[in-house]
Amino acid sequence: MVSIISLIFILAVSILITRVATVALMETGLSKDAARFQARSAFTGVGFTTNESEKIVNHPVRRRIVQLLMLLGNAGVATAMTTLILSFVSPGDAESVAIRVLMILAGIVALIFFSQSKFIDYWLSRLIRWALDRYTRLDTRDYASLLHVHSGYRIGELRLKPNDWLTGKKLQDTRLREEGVNVLGVQRKTGKYLGALKGDIEIRAGDTLILYGREKSLEELDVRQKGIHGDIQHNEAVEAERKEKELQKN
Repeated sequence: MVSIISLIFILAVSILITRVATVALMETGLSKDAARFQARSAFTGVGFTTNESEKIVNHPVRRRIVQLLMLLGNAGVATAMTTLILSFVSPGDAESVAIRVLMILAGIVALIFFSQSKFIDYWLSRLIRWALDRYTRLDTRDYASLLHVHSGYRIGELRLKPNDWLTGKKLQDTRLREEGVNVLGVQRKTGKYLGALKGDIEIRAGDTLILYGREKSLEELDVRQKGIHGDIQHNEAVEAERKEKELQKN
């Protein structure tokens, strides 16, 4: 029983560690999907080699985060495997073994549920960001202070999928500036980088946008989908930005 509880606890801590690392990598400018993928890869020791991995290696802050994940991952995986083995080598009949298996499966299902809950993810991300701002120093770029990255604004990447609201639109038609979001550059799927953008540039699926704006605006844009609902969210964001500017004038 103790070994099973220990196993579930180790798995829960492992999920929490990768979540903290994901948020930390996002603070350095990685998109949410890329940050999550790299955090999980480093923690599990899978070691995928991608263009995103080069962004990790060539960035000093990201490299330190991933190195720490690798160390913690090696210890966590080994401990989890040892605990799992011990939970089955203790004496007992077939019925007790079946109960242990069910307990482990139930614990894993509960962890998966909590890890995929959008509500928990939202509040956990806010808590992690607060802790990182309070107890760490992630100075990721020389120009961070100029852009007030630690004052509610940040620079981030947004990789576009076919059903994303921005996909297929021309930059001038997105009216992102009216939402308080600026597009600093576009990394095409082919690897070509476009800077000093003009309004007639078409945004395509597979593009990675480098954005600057309020943290909340970037997070909302990351999950916005095509269709009427996406257009409504855009209009609401524009109105919210207008009100924010009015408050700043007063």
